[in-house]
Amino acid sequence: MMDLTSRSTTVEEWCELIDRCYERDSEPLVNLPSGKDRVYDAIFIGGGPGGRFGAAYMQAMGGTPLIVERWPFLGGSCPHNACVPHHVFSDCAAEFDLLRWLRGRLGFPDFTNGRGRILDIVRMFVGGRGMGHAFMNWQSKEQLGLDYILNVPARVIDSHTVEVDGSRFRARAIVLGTGARSIIPDVPGTKLHGVFTHETLVEELDYEPNRIVVIGGSKTAVEYGSFFHAAGAPVTIIARSPILRFEPVALDEDARTYVIDMMRSRGMAIYEEATVEAILGRERVEAVRFRTAQGAEQVVPADFVLLGTGMQPNVEPFASKLGLSLGARGEVIVDSRMMTSVPDVFAVGDMIGHPMEMWKARKGGMTAARNIMGEEFHLDIRNYPDFLHTTYEVSWVGLTEAQARERYPNVIVLKMPPGNPTQWDLLIPLADRVMLYAFLEPRRSGFQKCVIDGDSRRVLGFCHVGYGCKDSFQYLDYLLKQGVTIDDMGSMNELFLNPGHFIQLCRLRAGMKKLTDLA
Repeated sequence: MMDLTSRSTTVEEWCELIDRCYERDSEPLVNLPSGKDRVYDAIFIGGGPGGRFGAAYMQAMGGTPLIVERWPFLGGSCPHNACVPHHVFSDCAAEFDLLRWLRGRLGFPDFTNGRGRILDIVRMFVGGRGMGHAFMNWQSKEQLGLDYILNVPARVIDSHTVEVDGSRFRARAIVLGTGARSIIPDVPGTKLHGVFTHETLVEELDYEPNRIVVIGGSKTAVEYGSFFHAAGAPVTIIARSPILRFEPVALDEDARTYVIDMMRSRGMAIYEEATVEAILGRERVEAVRFRTAQGAEQVVPADFVLLGTGMQPNVEPFASKLGLSLGARGEVIVDSRMMTSVPDVFAVGDMIGHPMEMWKARKGGMTAARNIMGEEFHLDIRNYPDFLHTTYEVSWVGLTEAQARERYPNVIVLKMPPGNPTQWDLLIPLADRVMLYAFLEPRRSGFQKCVIDGDSRRVLGFCHVGYGCKDSFQYLDYLLKQGVTIDDMGSMNELFLNPGHFIQLCRLRAGMKKLTDLA
């Protein structure tokens, strides 16, 4: 055991400690300023966003939390192999895409047959992620004063007792937040060299992929497939269901159509409602055999396969030990306070199923902390802003047009470009990062839609495909819940041509007593 409680540690020292833990099996990293013998208000098992933010919130309320994490760092999978590499790769995809479409114009190099170095990009990420890990360890110790034990698993004894490295710790409550792992489909060939999940990709990739098959229609499948293709490697996506159709928070069908059309126009092969029969090869991946929606058998050559077939919550051994109730997909069932079926046991984040989003884990940890500390608080995860990358940023919140028409008799739609968004050579919508597309490849400048209840004038939903708008959607979500109207939107002040706020579209119609479409 390495007791760091009385030491002031720097970020650089944490980098070295974490690296040392990777290089060889090492002892637990312990920071227990509250003392080993106290009864904690809560033990957070898992130091990802739910555990770290939940513990910080509890500490801020005057409580005493303890975090136990099997990895040598706090922060969970997001900075390690999930959200952060997604965003790094998507940044690269946007740059490669711009080079490809503007090739030879305005002094841009000819990138027609250009290749991004996928292996180098992955290694760049792996080489730099340790600083983020180190900062969260440092901040949690030096700034937040949290008790934690890292680099060792926790064993639950009962609903109030946890054993860590031979020592037992007591608490009034336990909060489970041990995340999820990729689902490996029951398909021959998944153990061949060259078959990866998003977790194993960053740890094990040791060659440059040239022909890629992505299996699945998840966000991960679409995002990684778009990155690989933008980097110049031919990509085939094979999904058993229509891609980019999400429940309960759906992407508007016009936006979905635009995104898929733009993916295909870039040369990506997309097979929906198809069945993968086998990944072929002797020791390495050589091809993928699948059956199309029409029943035809096809074989696609490949030297790299990414499995994007969903995530499975890490519920064991806690579920069987504590007798937790589980849902149909193996998730822990909780109420709106994050309480499980067992008194004083809470669960947060990916363990409780979809949506498997960072915000849900952070807010779930906070929700559990508040309820444990005696403040009743409820989390509603049925409606939320959502987001994904292709080579675009795709953001949406609220109702789709189809959902709105099911609930309201008088639905008004404002959108740019009007009609079928793939038919126009029109330089709208304009915003940062699409200006060059707008003037040179106008069909690629994006798409946006605003859905309104024409009777109450309330805005019901927004969606946007382009760049630079995703951050605004968390505030659009708040405005929707406050009942923002088209007139409110039209009265706001916009910064230049910022489609993320939809102010310009609303202002064009807000003065009308009886609203009509702008579609």
